[in-house]
Amino acid sequence: MKIVSFLFFSAFSMAGFAQTWSGEVAQIFYNKCTSCHHTGGIAPFSLTTYQESSPMAASIYAAISPGAAHQMPPWPPDNNYQQYLHDRALTAAEKTTLLNWLNNGFPEGNSSQTPPPPVYNTGSVLGAGDLTVKMPNYISNATTLYDDYVCFSVPTNLTQNRTIKAVEVIPGNMEIVHHALVYIDHNGVESTNTSGFCSSPSSASTKLLSAYVPGAAPLIFPSAAPLKLGVDIGPGSKIYFAMHYPNGSSGMLDSTKVILHFYPPGTTGVRQVSADPIIADYNFVLPANQMTTLTAQYPNNGGVPVAVSALSVMPHMHLLGKSIKSYALAPNNIDTLKHINLPNWDFHWQGFYTFSHLQKIPAGYKFKGEAVFDNTSNNPFNPNTPPQNVQFGENTTDEMFIVYYHYLLYQPGDENYNLSELVSASLSEYPGINTAGVNIYPNPLNDGNLTLEFNEPLSAGAKIYIYNAQGKLVRDLSPLIESNISTLIWDGYNQEHTACTPGLYHVSINQNGRFYSVKLIKQ
Repeated sequence: MKIVSFLFFSAFSMAGFAQTWSGEVAQIFYNKCTSCHHTGGIAPFSLTTYQESSPMAASIYAAISPGAAHQMPPWPPDNNYQQYLHDRALTAAEKTTLLNWLNNGFPEGNSSQTPPPPVYNTGSVLGAGDLTVKMPNYISNATTLYDDYVCFSVPTNLTQNRTIKAVEVIPGNMEIVHHALVYIDHNGVESTNTSGFCSSPSSASTKLLSAYVPGAAPLIFPSAAPLKLGVDIGPGSKIYFAMHYPNGSSGMLDSTKVILHFYPPGTTGVRQVSADPIIADYNFVLPANQMTTLTAQYPNNGGVPVAVSALSVMPHMHLLGKSIKSYALAPNNIDTLKHINLPNWDFHWQGFYTFSHLQKIPAGYKFKGEAVFDNTSNNPFNPNTPPQNVQFGENTTDEMFIVYYHYLLYQPGDENYNLSELVSASLSEYPGINTAGVNIYPNPLNDGNLTLEFNEPLSAGAKIYIYNAQGKLVRDLSPLIESNISTLIWDGYNQEHTACTPGLYHVSINQNGRFYSVKLIKQ
């Protein structure tokens, strides 16, 4: 009630100074919130419109305020420890904007200036791939007490070796898929297991490929010079789905699929990526009513025999997890290469975190992980009342300590690759991304005009907006669109006809019901 009263009071005291939904706030929600908070998404309510968002003002305030127990949007990694792609966390400027909006009565502003929301569907972001593998229809058996863990083994029917350059996992029912782990069963030995207690494959030759969690982006490897990465898959292989359906989803239907994009046959120079549980402890007991810290390392003795480059990292624990970190140690046990730190573990938000740059682990270094578990009655997520001794196991009520890595053999200069730039440069290869077919130049932009060049003519009703880094609408280019034009010129001026200041901008395009965003730097 205190929050609601405070907001109500602020609506009268400071409304004239507030930032608005249409002017600044909507785009922040579109960038950071609505991938989960949309109709049919995993979140319990939608935030795609002002009418949906304003009644949730008190909840939003509680979720983004300093010290909130469950910060939104969920981004567990400590960004001061390491930097990653696809960062969902609010920037300081975004958080200030949202708090100002809430504290000033959350005004809508001019509704005609509200940018179009992204278009969400159950289809592909990347577009039609080279191979789609779909698990059978399955009705969840998760009750109000137990989650449902099931595994499905599905043949690929490949007749020749291919190399994967992108993976997109599409849940059949976004409302009930807590997460999905997708493996390649290279030898075709895995079997379907719907016992409710299957969360991993049985064979060491079955390798993790990718993971889906709500809000996750497709796994896209850089696929053009100077860096081409991929994963081989061959005849006789299977795709192995390890699915998690949360309690309360019983009776609901799902049929998740994975879309694979391949390099053309005969492509050379592709470096192989592996995914393995590099750091793991499979033999431990967490005593009841105690906090326990575990450590694990790889190798157990000495260091890695050859230098490797880490592409991404995925820590994994269950409900007793409190914090987890991983890093690499030099032979003198002093020099530390930081990989990830999750100071407040959340079982419901986990997945692979892709580094902004490849992380070199020199020969002789060792991977090390530290995990803290809270098996006391103070842990609100403790599944046992009173607390019981817990050991390693597959069930949610058991516990795990594993850190997966995507990695490859090191080559000189790996650590200098900017993965954001390289992945962005690869996006034009995918039909779902390239449907808009837009090319902007020059980028970076100095003084002068920006040219937006489309591969196909703009349709009637297309919308083009330019936002600054804080999500504020700078210029609406939609009035400049004429029927069947393929080129559009922006003069670099804002809506008030003054030159835009240097900085980062986003060019957002809504064309034929699809939403696209291109980054622009103005110098």
